[in-house]
Amino acid sequence: MLLLMNSNMIKKKEYFNMKLNKTTFKQTEIGMIPEDWKVKEIGEVSEVVGGGTPSTKISEYWDGDIAWITPRDLSTFKFRYIKRGERNITKDGLENSSAKLLPKGTVLLTTRAPVGYLAIAEDEVTTNQGFRNLIPNDKTTSQFLFYLLKQNVDVLKSNAGGTTFGELSGSRLKELKFAFPSLPEQSAIAKILSDLDAKIELNQQMNKTLEEIGKAIFKHWFVDFEFPNEEGKPYKSSGGDMVFDEELGKEIPKGWYVGCLEEFGAFKNGINYLRNESGDTEFFIANVRDIANNKLLLKEHLDKIEINLKKAKEYLLHNRDILIARSASPGEVSLVLGDLENVIYSGFSIRYRLNNPENFLYFFLILQKLKENLSNYAVGTTLQSVNQETLRNMKLVLPTNEVLNKFNKIIGQILGKTYNNLIQNQTLSSIRDSLLPKLMSGKIRVPIE
Repeated sequence: MLLLMNSNMIKKKEYFNMKLNKTTFKQTEIGMIPEDWKVKEIGEVSEVVGGGTPSTKISEYWDGDIAWITPRDLSTFKFRYIKRGERNITKDGLENSSAKLLPKGTVLLTTRAPVGYLAIAEDEVTTNQGFRNLIPNDKTTSQFLFYLLKQNVDVLKSNAGGTTFGELSGSRLKELKFAFPSLPEQSAIAKILSDLDAKIELNQQMNKTLEEIGKAIFKHWFVDFEFPNEEGKPYKSSGGDMVFDEELGKEIPKGWYVGCLEEFGAFKNGINYLRNESGDTEFFIANVRDIANNKLLLKEHLDKIEINLKKAKEYLLHNRDILIARSASPGEVSLVLGDLENVIYSGFSIRYRLNNPENFLYFFLILQKLKENLSNYAVGTTLQSVNQETLRNMKLVLPTNEVLNKFNKIIGQILGKTYNNLIQNQTLSSIRDSLLPKLMSGKIRVPIE
């Protein structure tokens, strides 16, 4: 069981000593809770501090040392602790705003547009007005409060008011009541969940590193042309034959082929469907946000829709298909792998299916590289969309089969490690998500030594 793989995770004895359904419960104003737990308001266990508004001259104070966190910073945030956002502010800038410097360990909670994004401050930070931040006192811990709120996001949202957009006020947040065990049990519960998240985050960091390694190898081989020659030495700097290509306007290795993407595969736009559409078959569907947030797509991470098989069947994805976002996040690229039964893709994306899928890794990285220059091809004055014509006519250099085979072998090993980490995280996330409500309700108890 992946839960027990790492010594830094849940210890086997600790996990299997959890007490299941051996607790006496009592009726309270918030429902049934363990007899030895207490109902407390958020205001009893933490100081609630609102975010602030920058001054009109705040632009003078950006690029400082203090992280200024906004809801956007947490919209795709996959970790527990946050240290930096998109912007930093100077000390003078902070003093000229209505925001406050928040201590390390503060639980950051977005309370409008939208409600429910969460993180823990890894260092001193500040936030904008989209937050109500919780500074724990001696009655709780940062991690327990984080998981408690994570389990009760629906409660937070249901208490938000406002007609334009829902907003959870600081006064209302302080009044919300939840069940709290003793402080030692809070820490033990948080440790169980935190150990799981720590392993998930480690795998995510490993995958980020593996991605950077893959990009570095790609650049070294196919941009700098320093792939290993027959003697294992860097090709170009070791005197490898180079020829000038007029189409590209630069030298390339002798024997390499210059062509367009349409020569090596077929493009197809995704399926268009209505929000309330129904049909005879359930499908997993890859949307633009999935492409933007994941280099590798697994179907288990996708939304589900019901649509008629007759309409959807021509949009079924195959293993090693490449997806490209058309709009919203134009030019973002993802690779689809594994079990793809009943997986389709939305109309805001384009599928690229190679004639020779064996070379999918090279083309996947080529498309990521070309994304940097898509603004030169995009429709409109800025990068607003990408279309098939743009992609079909894109030039690329195809190496010899010998070089491609060597590259596929090396990058294939990196991809294999990345894929295994994703699968492991999928299992760990499932365990965490199943434990979270049981631990927070007292249905599973953690022994306190």
